[in-house]
Amino acid sequence: MIELQYFERSNIEQLINWIPSAEFTLQWGGPAFQYPLTSEQLEKYLEEANKEDSDTYIYKVIDQESQKVIGHISLGRVDRVHKSARVGKVLVGSSEVRGKGIGSEMMKAVLTIAFEELKLHKVTLGVFDFNASAIRCYENAGFVREGFLRDARKNGDEYWNLIEMGILENEWREINK
Repeated sequence: MIELQYFERSNIEQLINWIPSAEFTLQWGGPAFQYPLTSEQLEKYLEEANKEDSDTYIYKVIDQESQKVIGHISLGRVDRVHKSARVGKVLVGSSEVRGKGIGSEMMKAVLTIAFEELKLHKVTLGVFDFNASAIRCYENAGFVREGFLRDARKNGDEYWNLIEMGILENEWREINK
């Protein structure tokens, strides 16, 4: 089992160590970050986050048994008028826990915050079409494919396609009865 806690400055170095390449940076952070990831980039990312009226909430993922930080996830673009937000920066950083359902637990936890605490109506995310394990994880959490953006991001000399996914509050409630 995991727990989400606010990401703090003391977690910056560990997150940097989890991001090994430009390709991984793009997969994890989209166009928001440049490789190599730096503490300055992450300080800026944290600047307006995790306050009562923030539009971004950034979390570290804690393994409840070991109390170690094993991942990262954010809920951004929180729109309280239209009651929507976007999951991003999803990372099971600790390689020894990958493939053990941690991603599914992270999604359940962040959606609980979105729908129970923030009282949102819809949560979206984007995932590259080649990331089959992430797509499976998101679909298992209840997300449905809503769109396909061709050549959405440039990585070196190639372009990557992006799948847009979303889940509505009533769909989430149905899954979590």
